Amino acid sequence: MNIGPKWVAIGTWLLLCATFAAAQNGTNNDHLWRLQDCITYAVHNNIQLTTQALNRNILGEQYLQSKAAVLPDLYGSASQDLRHTGNNLSSTGRDISTSGSLGLNSTLNLYKGGYLREDIGQKKLQVQSSDLTTLEKINDLTIQVTQAFLAILLDKEHIIYAQDILNTTVAQSERAKKMYAVGSISRKELAQSQAQLAQDRYNLTGSISDERRDRILLKQLLQLPDTTFDIKRPDTIANAGVIMPLQEVATIALTSRPEIKDADVRMEIAKKELAKARTTAKPSLDLRSGVGTSYSNDPNTTLIRQFDNNFYQVVGLALSVPIFTKRINRTSINIAKIGIEQAELNRNNTRITLELNIELAFVNVLNAQNQYDAALTELTSAREVYNIANEELRIGSINMTDLLVQRNQYIQALQNYLNAKYNAALAARIYDFYRGIPITMD
Repeated sequence: MNIGPKWVAIGTWLLLCATFAAAQNGTNNDHLWRLQDCITYAVHNNIQLTTQALNRNILGEQYLQSKAAVLPDLYGSASQDLRHTGNNLSSTGRDISTSGSLGLNSTLNLYKGGYLREDIGQKKLQVQSSDLTTLEKINDLTIQVTQAFLAILLDKEHIIYAQDILNTTVAQSERAKKMYAVGSISRKELAQSQAQLAQDRYNLTGSISDERRDRILLKQLLQLPDTTFDIKRPDTIANAGVIMPLQEVATIALTSRPEIKDADVRMEIAKKELAKARTTAKPSLDLRSGVGTSYSNDPNTTLIRQFDNNFYQVVGLALSVPIFTKRINRTSINIAKIGIEQAELNRNNTRITLELNIELAFVNVLNAQNQYDAALTELTSAREVYNIANEELRIGSINMTDLLVQRNQYIQALQNYLNAKYNAALAARIYDFYRGIPITMD
């Protein structure tokens, strides 16, 4: 794998920072959030993503530490001792004597079987994997926010049409009262009209409640406590245009999606772990050096003279050869080999899961488009029949029961159309998202 460790982190976060600033400027004035505003804000405030960023920082520190492990260390030491001998048996003829020492010591690893090199490579890959995991979480969050956003838009359209239907029902109820007063309809038909009016008022209340509930769900995704939050309705809700063939989308996704790249990186991490485990069976050679001096309260020698006389310098090599490690090395190697097998299974599962998800998205976008076309045709016919029924009621050629039947068919067709419209919009955006097209709605 040759994935630069900075391209994901730097590119992604710079883009998000820019769009976040734009989102803040665009939402502070009227509290109406576009879809892109919601996605950007969620990315910056989602707790899981924030936690992932902190974990990435930890891995970054571990990577820097692994690079510094090839450098020599340097430790300073100092000691001060107080000794009581008793019965004047000390060399100074005193019961209490003092002594101390000062020193500097350094160790440089000359050979460790390649462990340090493999560890640096592994830590670097772990940082890359964390960056790719961040992109995976951003993609998942983007789809969740889009689904919640479209649910609110659907609720708002339900409210608009429910209000229009209620207005029509109010007018029909008033007309029914007048017709009943002159004996044109029966009391049963008048009661049916009044019952339908109550039902439509209930439906409008339910649509308003659904919209409020879905707004709260979106605010939870955004981690947004602002009670004035509301979304901006886009100018149009475009459905799928030309649907790209399934195989082309799958090919693009399998070479660009972060979960695929992450699975490949995790395989390389597992291989590095095996390489590290094998180095533990090899000898280790260290270069050690140090300087120091010591002193005591000897009355026959001055402190400065003692520092000079006792000053020493030492340099040497330390070789460590593993001979019998109670199977620790062999166990580490075997566990690392199992880790490679697990990484391979995970990589295959990731590819299969992605391919199946893309195929499902392809089927969804085809079905959603067909359902939308059928629902539009159904709505057009039902609206025409309902309008004719209203005219027939006005001239008295149809009774209230037949009108309510046509009206309910129209309402059902309208609901089917609205659901199909937003399902098609969501399915098209998710399918395009798999081939790298950002989700937008203006």
